[in-house]
Amino acid sequence: MALEPGLVGELEIIVSEKDTAAAIGEQFGLPAVLSTPQIVNLMETAAYTAMAPYLKEGQSSVGASINIKHLAATPIGMKVRFRAEVTAVEGRRLTFKVEAWDEVEKVAEGEHGRFIIDIKRFNDNFQKKIKSA
Repeated sequence: MALEPGLVGELEIIVSEKDTAAAIGEQFGLPAVLSTPQIVNLMETAAYTAMAPYLKEGQSSVGASINIKHLAATPIGMKVRFRAEVTAVEGRRLTFKVEAWDEVEKVAEGEHGRFIIDIKRFNDNFQKKIKSA
């Protein structure tokens, strides 16, 4: 099987203190609920999980775009399931429908784009950038 629409990656977490808006923005008085940045991170991880078995040796992927709606707050101790489904494959670019649900409701949804990269070439280009800075 090849990388194609319909492939799915999923993961679950139990929200802990480190996952919360309070942990990220303590100085802003934010509540102890699952943070939007952590949702983005876990949606990206679910997307990578869907595609990882199909990557060749020496390949990986990087996030290229994300557009999500954070729909509802999730407290510490609640389970959250993240799901990413491939909706399009265009050469090295993959598009995913991403969603997250806690034990009560859908808490986030959106679209995520990733590019397949050659790790060595990516690292070589990154090192060139560092040297030119």
